Amino acid sequence: MNRIKVALAAGTVAVSMVTGGVIGAALWGTSAVAASAATTATTLAASASPAPAGGAFRPNEDATHEAGESAAREAQEDAGQVPTIP
Repeated sequence: MNRIKVALAAGTVAVSMVTGGVIGAALWGTSAVAASAATTATTLAASASPAPAGGAFRPNEDATHEAGESAAREAQEDAGQVPTIP
């Protein structure tokens, strides 16, 4: 009788583990699809950011912006380069 109870308990644990694995795989698969869709939307939004008109760099010549800018950065902007110096 004791062996039967142990076998039933082991069977119950095994069935529970298999059921949990199937449910977990189903949920993970669904979240992977959702994550893929979210990544695609984010990638599209990031790539759809507006470029300057004409494709050329246009520096920010606002007085407030210029006040906090280093001379090296201003030189890059004046040369028509995208600034790499903070």
